[in-house]
Amino acid sequence: MDLGTQSVRSVLVDASGTVLARASRPLTSRRDGARHEQNPRDWLAAVDATLAEVATPAVQGVAICSTSGTVLLTDDSGAPTTPALMYDDARAASYLDRIVKADPDRWSTAMQPTWALPKILWLLEQHAGRIAHSADVVAAHLIGGPVATDTSHALKTGYDLIADSWPVDAFDSLGIPAEILPEVVRPGAELGRVYTAKAQVTGVPAGTPVYAGMTDGCAAQIAAGALAPGAWNSVLGTTLVLKGVSKDLLTDPTGAVYSHRHPDGGWLPGGASNTGAGALTAMLPGADLDALDQAARELGAIDAVIYPITGRGERFPFVAPTAERFELGDLPDDLHRYCAVLQGVAFIEKLAFEHLEHLGADPVRSVSLTGGAVRSGYWNQLRADFLGVPVELPAAADPAYGMAVLAASAGGSVTETAARMVRVDRVLEPRPQERLTTLYGEFVAELDRRGYRG
Repeated sequence: MDLGTQSVRSVLVDASGTVLARASRPLTSRRDGARHEQNPRDWLAAVDATLAEVATPAVQGVAICSTSGTVLLTDDSGAPTTPALMYDDARAASYLDRIVKADPDRWSTAMQPTWALPKILWLLEQHAGRIAHSADVVAAHLIGGPVATDTSHALKTGYDLIADSWPVDAFDSLGIPAEILPEVVRPGAELGRVYTAKAQVTGVPAGTPVYAGMTDGCAAQIAAGALAPGAWNSVLGTTLVLKGVSKDLLTDPTGAVYSHRHPDGGWLPGGASNTGAGALTAMLPGADLDALDQAARELGAIDAVIYPITGRGERFPFVAPTAERFELGDLPDDLHRYCAVLQGVAFIEKLAFEHLEHLGADPVRSVSLTGGAVRSGYWNQLRADFLGVPVELPAAADPAYGMAVLAASAGGSVTETAARMVRVDRVLEPRPQERLTTLYGEFVAELDRRGYRG
């Protein structure tokens, strides 16, 4: 299951990787300025409905992913007692200084205003309860009692992945008592089993194991099969997210790159940019993007680029709170603006990989492309050409599919399970691309001139 922002999605997959059934139910959010929250009881109703639609008596395991940094409080049974503060809720930004002061060596560059820990401090000033992430609440709903969380969801709550423990001393100074913290286990560990009453509602057999999941970005990475050093998953939707694999932990003094634990050992470094395909709808409202894409294919590369950020502030591949959109070159019409955004995203993607390799990541040997933007075949090929490596388009690369792969691993090797289940639909080989090289240099120089890269 994938507990997303706009919907709950459940997918049933067999051991060979064939998708047998899918179901989804919409979710609604409440937004008010910096606030973004959901009613967690809506999740539970949607979970029951989607499982009832896809489940069969043959189900052998369940795993759940959810948005990274979404947090709430529960009672001792694991039932929600507060609204869920969503991944991008920024109401607790003022708590960041207090967190850094509690442990500057730990958090001066490794904590962001919308991460879970600031929101927990805000919640605890308003309510009492136990800390939980959205996937934890769904797992508790199926099992009938409180569950452990996983290292992936716990990352933005302040969990120390190196020591494999909560930073109790720092939490104590912040007023977070140890008894309200969940136990933490690795992804793929068994959390418990579906209890009889919930089996009757969902159709998932009683006694079915529920395995600890991961955040949605990591789930998509599993679905893409990018689980070995040198293989990367680039998720391009509203924003751009990169996820890869490294044997050793990458340390980024800028705070742009952070790493999850690999379920099989090692690390999953990556970052999330504020640029992406969202710039197209923001800058070209009402435009026929399919028609523009076809025309872009005929036009090809142009001598202009847009830094495609829709708001203010960037977080990856550099941290620049004052970053704003800019344009280079002549943009006479919507078609050229469309192409300039596509090239700008490709430039940021290349710059991100250069930053990761500078930190010590293995050289990029292949990239799996996922996210809504893969509908553009022209954009896919442009990205392959500019990165200079083959790009793979997986047959089914959504986060819910990744959780099916994790559940199928049943605590064993996720990498080996993904190798068996994940299928590549097609591979795009890079073509020589020299025309954009000079423009890319000018683009990076403009980022530096504006002070965005520090």
